[in-house]
Amino acid sequence: MKVKRSVESARFMSLYETSLGFGAVIAGEHGIVEVILPFSGESGELLVKRIRQLYPFAVNESRVTGDAAITLQKYFAGERVGFDLPIDRSRFTPFQDEVYGEVSRIPYGNVKSYGEIAALIGRPRSARGVGAAMAHNPLPIIIPCHRVVGSSGKLTGYSAAGGVSSKKWLLLMEGISFPD
Repeated sequence: MKVKRSVESARFMSLYETSLGFGAVIAGEHGIVEVILPFSGESGELLVKRIRQLYPFAVNESRVTGDAAITLQKYFAGERVGFDLPIDRSRFTPFQDEVYGEVSRIPYGNVKSYGEIAALIGRPRSARGVGAAMAHNPLPIIIPCHRVVGSSGKLTGYSAAGGVSSKKWLLLMEGISFPD
């Protein structure tokens, strides 16, 4: 995932464990800055080591990272959960903020195309820009970029670990089926 990291502002982190492996949530004073999905298969120990390299100041857990980790763990266990969590939006461009806001409104078990998102934000010719914003989404699942598909319904890119197969896994878990 192509995430622009703000190393100094990230002070907190929590791990969550799923049947797929470990994931993590990193936050600063103003909210969550990154979600790491469990698709890489890393052990908790290796994931903590990697996070410490990326965010050397993220050494403690906070209420926000703890709540987010519990919510993500429930999501990966198949529960329908809401993500009413504080997000640090300071690194988003105005366009990304618009796109992420619209994508956050896609309900569980539904998809929209890149073109539909572009039209909904009043920029109908910006489907590729929507795709670029999705590729830089630092908060997968919380901002459900896996629910954005090509105009034909085809699964296109997914920059999180596991790529398109991870995207498909998430959508199948949410009850979305795909023609063979």
